[in-house]
Parts: sequence; C-alpha cells; structure tokens
Amino acid sequence: MNILVTGGAGFIGRWVVKQLLDVGHRVWVYDDLSNGQFENIKEFTTNPQFMGFIQGDIKDEQQLDRLFSSIQFDICYHLAASINVQDSIDDPKTTFMNDTVGTFHILGRCLEDRVKVVFMSTCMVYDRAQSEDGIKETDPVKPASPYAGAKIAAENMVLSYYYAYGLPTTVLRPFNTYGPFQKTGGEGGVVAIFINNHLAGKPLQIYGDGTQTRDLLYVEDCAKFVVESGFSDRVNGKIVNAGLGEDVTINELAKMIAKAKTPIEHVEHIHPQSEIQKLSCNYDLATSLLGWKPSVSLREGIKRTEDWIRSANELGEG
Repeated sequence: MNILVTGGAGFIGRWVVKQLLDVGHRVWVYDDLSNGQFENIKEFTTNPQFMGFIQGDIKDEQQLDRLFSSIQFDICYHLAASINVQDSIDDPKTTFMNDTVGTFHILGRCLEDRVKVVFMSTCMVYDRAQSEDGIKETDPVKPASPYAGAKIAAENMVLSYYYAYGLPTTVLRPFNTYGPFQKTGGEGGVVAIFINNHLAGKPLQIYGDGTQTRDLLYVEDCAKFVVESGFSDRVNGKIVNAGLGEDVTINELAKMIAKAKTPIEHVEHIHPQSEIQKLSCNYDLATSLLGWKPSVSLREGIKRTEDWIRSANELGEG
C-alpha cells in the first residue's frame, strides 16, 4: 500500500515507519522537523520502499494539496503534533493550530481521496485512573492543559468525519511511550531523561513528591499498535487505548534507573495544575479488536533504552 506518515521523523513516527517498511509497504514521511529529526529516518532512505521525505507543515493546505494530488494514499498515519505540555500552557495558540487545525487540514485532504486516517492522540486527555482495572476508553476526559484540550478537539473532528462522511478513521490513545530515539532533554521522556542523567552521573530530578504514576509503554509495542490499527476495519470510528497495563510511581521508576548509584532529588513541579496523579491503562479493547498486547516489560524496556542511549552518547563523543 501507499502510506503517508505525518510526523514520521519523530520518536514514535520513526518506529511506525520502520515497521511499515519491514512488512513491505511504500512509505512517505511528511514532517516539519520542529520536533522530529531527519537523522531518525536517515537509515531508511536506502530502502527501495521508502518513497520520500517531504519537509512540510500540516497547516500548509497548498503543500498538502500538491502531495495528495500526486500520490493516491491508502492510509494516513497522522502523528504530527505539538506534544509539550508546558509549551501548550505558555503558548496555547501554537499547540491549537498544530494539533487541531492541522488535523482538520489532514482530514480534509483524506476525505477528498477516501484515505483512512489513524490519529495519534494521547493518554493526557484522561482524568486520573478511578479503578484498579485501569483507565478505559469510556472513562472521563479532563483537558487539564491546552495540549489535552487541543487533542480532544482534534479527536472529535476525526470521529465526526467517520460519522458524517463514512471516512474510515480511528483515534489512538497510547500511554507514556519510551524507548530508543526518544529525546533525552526537555519534557515528556521521563525514562530517557532519567537514564541520560544516570549515565552522566547527574541527579535524577523528580517533579513534586513523586507519588504520581505512569503506565510506561515500550515504543516498539506502541508502533505495532499504531500500525495494526491502520490495517483493521474493526477499530474504525473507535477510540482505542494502548499501555503496559501496570503503573509505576515516578519515585519507583527513579530508583529502578538510579540503581542506588545516582542521587535522586525532588524539585518544584513546573505545571502541577496539569499533572495527572494516576495513569494506568486498560487495553482490553485493543486486545479484543486487534489481538494486541504489549510484549516488552518495563525492566527489559529500560535496559534496551539504556543500551541505546549509552551507544548514542558514545557515538556523539566520537
């Protein structure tokens, strides 16, 4: 099939592209490189099924029109987005324009050509987990940040195109994804930041008291979930979660990574108003519709990520 991956040079996008190429599809990547990096996908450029990289903005209707007019796509995996919670609080307009308006433009072009849209949303749209069984897709949402608000708005547009026009669309809510190729600075990659600091002998800094929990999903498991959602009609018109199915406190995570060698310190939370105290995923729907389950444990995923960061740091020093 002919497949477009927006945000394909990003952390998760890069793994989605790899898995699509591994099973023989023709893949185009569309990314403005504001968050992604061409280096993430450079190794794929020699693959004959990698059809091209287009540096472009999802808000640029003319560029999208030229792209869709020249290629008949079968699926659009739409991962391009502003993803930083603090940035959305500081500058909500940019996040809204990218995550909501940009998604609207993608939907418009996909509707014209009847291209299936797989929309990457986020677990950050949820309120805290109310049950030990984890958060289900039917549990309440709470837009505690403009990022979450923009994603909820985009989700509603994506689903409206399914109901109003019969366009095959699906909304994915992966939980906290981590692994190789995630950035080791900034916000969002707590595992990568902790590991990088541990390897550098720097303290692991925890926002707040560290009792907040995260459900950490290894990136290759996440990418498999994303890819398979594109190939199944059973998830059309639906919202589907993916996670490990178990949560860990940030304090516990820091101890796992520090291995009693690296100091751990608590610092003032930069956006306590948008913190979700308990994030735990119920992925039963993904299992029943897609047969999907995570395969990489947290300890194994941390080991793989640490090996990659150590290797990347050594190459960087060279």
